Amino acid sequence: MARRPPLPTPSALRRRREHRTQRLLANRTVADALVSAAGLVGRPVRDRTGAEVGRLLDVVVRWRGEPYPPVTGLVVRVARRRVFVPIDHVGEISTERVTLHSVRLDLRDFERRPGEVVLSGDVVDHQLVDVDGVRVIRAADLYLARVGDEYRLVGVDVGFQTLLRRLGPPRWRRRPTPDRVIDWAAIQPFGTGSSGIGPPGPMRLHTPNQALRRLRPGELADLLEELGRDERQELLAQLEKETAADALEEMEADHLGALLRESTTEHAASLLAEMEPDEAVDALRDLEADEAKELLDVMPREKADRLRALLLYREGSAGGVMTTNLVLVRPDQTVGQVRRILRSQAEHQADVDAVIIVDDTGRLIHDIGLFELLVASKDDAVIDVAGPPEPVTVSPDASLDEVVKRFIDSRGSSVLVIDDDDRPVGRILADDLVDALVPDRGKVRFLRLLG
Repeated sequence: MARRPPLPTPSALRRRREHRTQRLLANRTVADALVSAAGLVGRPVRDRTGAEVGRLLDVVVRWRGEPYPPVTGLVVRVARRRVFVPIDHVGEISTERVTLHSVRLDLRDFERRPGEVVLSGDVVDHQLVDVDGVRVIRAADLYLARVGDEYRLVGVDVGFQTLLRRLGPPRWRRRPTPDRVIDWAAIQPFGTGSSGIGPPGPMRLHTPNQALRRLRPGELADLLEELGRDERQELLAQLEKETAADALEEMEADHLGALLRESTTEHAASLLAEMEPDEAVDALRDLEADEAKELLDVMPREKADRLRALLLYREGSAGGVMTTNLVLVRPDQTVGQVRRILRSQAEHQADVDAVIIVDDTGRLIHDIGLFELLVASKDDAVIDVAGPPEPVTVSPDASLDEVVKRFIDSRGSSVLVIDDDDRPVGRILADDLVDALVPDRGKVRFLRLLG
C-alpha cells in the first residue's frame, strides 16, 4: 500500500506563511488570471481573424533556474505535424482562447532545445517536492499567468478534484478550479521527461530550489524516502555531500539500503565515508557481505579501516552500537582551549555530550559534561573542573542489557566504552541505545549543547 504524503509539519507551515507574501500567487491580479495548462491541451489555436491554425498539444517553458520558468512557445498540431510556435508569435493565452499574431510557422517537427521542458508531457503527473511543506507531491495540473510582458509557470495544483476535472470531458478541463494551488517558487522538480514529443529532456533546474538548503536532515530524509529512484538520486546529486550524509543517517534502514544499492558503487561509498562511523557501520551491516566489501574496497583506506574495525564488534554489543567520535583532552588544558576544540567539532555535535580527559598514554582519567564546561571559567584547567561522579564505563563486548543497567545505575546521558588498557574507544549515547533497543520506532535524537 502506497504511503500517503505526510502532513506539513509546524515548521513547514511557518515557512510557507513567511514566504507566501513574497510569492507571485500572493498578487491578486496574478491569482485571478491563472490559466490551466491541462485545460489548454486540445484547444484550437487561432490566427487574428479567428481561423483555426491547429490544435495545442503542449506548452514549452525554459528550465534554467528561474523561480517562475518563462513560457518560450507552444507545441501545436498543424495537419499531421507537431510544430513549435515561438512565444513572440503568440498574441494571447487565456482560459477562453489561444491566438497568434503571426502565422509564419516553421513546419518542421518540434524538437526540444537544451533547457526546455514540455509541461503536460514532462511535469504533470510527475513527482515534485513542495519545499515549504516538506513533502513529495504529484502535479495534477499546472498554472500559467501573464507576469509583465511574459507568460510564466506560476503554480501547481495537487488537488484530487483537479485530477478528476482533467480526466473528465474536455469542457471540464477548460475551467480552472484549483483545489490546492502551490506557488511554483516553492517547488523543486525532479526526473526526466518522456512525452513522446521530441527526445526526453532534463527537468532539473540548473540550481536547486534554495529552500532545500534550509531543510533539516530529518526533513530531507523524509523526502528521500518518499521519492522514486530517479528523483531520489537527483535530489542527492543536488545536496552538499555532508548534508546528504546527515540526511542518510536519519533514513529508515530499508530505505537507506535501497538507496545505497541503486547508487553507483563510488557514490554509495563516498556517502558512507561521509556519515558518522556508527551510522555507516549500521548501514553496512544491513547489506550483503559482498556488497559491503565492494563499498569498503573503494573507500579511502583510512575510512575503510576504521569501519572494518567497528564491523568486528558483535552486533548487539556495546562495541556494535557505540560512536567513535570522541573529544579527548589533556588534564592541563584550559576550559577555553577545550571550548575551541568543541567548536571545531561542531559537525559532530549529535555525537558529543561530554569531553574525555586522558593521560599521556591515552588512558581514561575523567569524563566532563558540556554543562560543566559551559559554566566554568575559561582559564580553569579541565581537571580542576571535573568532579564526581566517576566515569561510567563498559567493555566493547558488554551486552545491551549490561549497558542499560549502567545507564540506570548512573542516570547519565552516555556510557564510555573502554578497552582492556582503559583507553576510550567509543561512547554510547542514550539515543543510540534507544535506537538499538527499539529499531522499529525510527531514529531518536536528543538535543545537545556544544560550549
